[in-house]
Amino acid sequence: MCGIVGYIGTKKASPILINGLIRLEYRGYDSAGISTMEKDGLSIMKDQGRVKNLYNIDGIDNLEGTIGIAHTRWATHGKPSKENSHPHMDNSKTFSVVHNGIIENYNELRKFLSNNNYKFYSQTDTEVIPNLIHYYYSKDKKDDELKFLRAVKRACKDLKGSFALEILCKDYPDNMIVVRQDSPLVIGKGDGENYICSDIPAILSFTREFYLLNDLEYAYLSRDDIKFYDNELNKINKRIKSIEWNASSAEKEGYDDYMLKEIFEQPTAIRETIGAKLDEGTKCNFPELDFTKKYLNGLSKIYVVACGTAMHAGLAGKDIIEHLCKIPTEVDIASEFRYRDPIIDEKTLCIFISQSGETADTIAALKLSKKKGAKTLAISNVIGSSITREADYSIYTHAGPEIAVASTKAYTSQIILLTLLAIYFAETMGISEDKISNLKKDILKLPKQIEETLQCANQAKKFGNKIYQEKDVFFLGRGIDETVARESALKLKEISYIHADSYPAGELKHGPIALIENGITVVSIMTNSSLVKKTVSNVQEVVSRGAKTLVVTNQDIDDTLFDSVIHIPKTNTLISPILSIVPLQLLAYYISKAKGLDVDKPRNLAKSVTVE
Repeated sequence: MCGIVGYIGTKKASPILINGLIRLEYRGYDSAGISTMEKDGLSIMKDQGRVKNLYNIDGIDNLEGTIGIAHTRWATHGKPSKENSHPHMDNSKTFSVVHNGIIENYNELRKFLSNNNYKFYSQTDTEVIPNLIHYYYSKDKKDDELKFLRAVKRACKDLKGSFALEILCKDYPDNMIVVRQDSPLVIGKGDGENYICSDIPAILSFTREFYLLNDLEYAYLSRDDIKFYDNELNKINKRIKSIEWNASSAEKEGYDDYMLKEIFEQPTAIRETIGAKLDEGTKCNFPELDFTKKYLNGLSKIYVVACGTAMHAGLAGKDIIEHLCKIPTEVDIASEFRYRDPIIDEKTLCIFISQSGETADTIAALKLSKKKGAKTLAISNVIGSSITREADYSIYTHAGPEIAVASTKAYTSQIILLTLLAIYFAETMGISEDKISNLKKDILKLPKQIEETLQCANQAKKFGNKIYQEKDVFFLGRGIDETVARESALKLKEISYIHADSYPAGELKHGPIALIENGITVVSIMTNSSLVKKTVSNVQEVVSRGAKTLVVTNQDIDDTLFDSVIHIPKTNTLISPILSIVPLQLLAYYISKAKGLDVDKPRNLAKSVTVE
């Protein structure tokens, strides 16, 4: 996750760019930089750390350029450093680029460019972009107004992944090009000036008039004009949109609540968390980890320790690790873990999950594990948080800031990161089966599949409006679906204050079925083909006792057996929780809205639990 800002007009660009970056600080980042068009060519000022550090760079006060681009970076490819910070230039310093997103085939492009005598000075995926643009620019012998645009278009054709790009060219000192694919980018229209940003709040103080770009639409900007082109470079017309948001609405980007916004940000969060770690043709990449085959094969147990939603992500991770790596894995609640004298030694790996990285119980459990001789690995969404400073190793989700108290995108990002970690373990251990190759392919499809799943919002809302006055709701699942049932019940409890319980569907007849009576609501998740017939039979038992039923599934079932069925895309069962939770997050949200509750700030709860 990162933010981009751009300006083209008659005012000095640098103060506007830095002001825009400051407004994007809420997104989280580890470095910042700007590039402006000066009389003697392109200038780049960047550094690791906070945006305010830019003020201390020699020469930044002398910038006079009225065209510029800017960026806050959250590291996905390469550690936080000045060299890895954006903007990036090509070798000839003809182009400067800022990029929001992930280039999945950057290794392939880097090899191609290296074979064509291009050198690289960072570890980022982004650095291939200005060099690839230069490659096509140098091959184009036709010098005209569109040479710059043609080079950008040809480069974008080679890029796989997601990107929002702002590009400057020293040969076109009065222009800028922007383009997007699966990453946000809007253009603000001013009087004799234009603004570009990834988030409307960054430039809302300058304009209320915006152009919204679709995927692979190009904007060719000058100070007082914008020309729009499609992916074949045919000119297109774009309508301007007036946005009458206040500051709070702007940060929500038009959504009624942060929680809803964060549910809909999950495709991006998953895409960013996958980052450079996964490529179909290479091994899963965690450069910050140095686990050996000998160490992993010698493990007697893995503990996954967390609280609340993070613990539920750990339950899904347990299934994945055991399935791929055959290492016994136990999930424990952090607040209980350190008080039960857990059996830990040097043959134990302890994984700790905390969205904020400040969860007191989880940090205390980590310290105990270190004292007992285990290696410790932290999973967090916040770089430099307490848990990451305490652990032997740290890896990060890239969900971006999660403002709503009830976690949504952090949960799904944690599951995908645990999945990638399990693949890394398995490949390090020498397990190279077809199921890992097929799983990788399914993982790379997830962002698009989540977008497809989000289209069920109206269906979830309709069912939520039907049951919002109920006092009890039950969630059922088998296998990994039961972990989703737990998280779904927690979401509903957190924000709607409805009593909700989850059970393995096969346990119904061992007690819970006594609670089923006419009119009660039962929600079931069915994504495992080997268990779907059994789960259907289990749910039929509650139907026969008068329960209202909602089923979330990607299996072929008889929809007429249930009151409502939400179909989600088919995927590998191991990663199905990332899709099946989405309709149930929406269900909890719409039930809370129907009750007139504060969705983002449920009573008695805090986002970060920093006390025991």
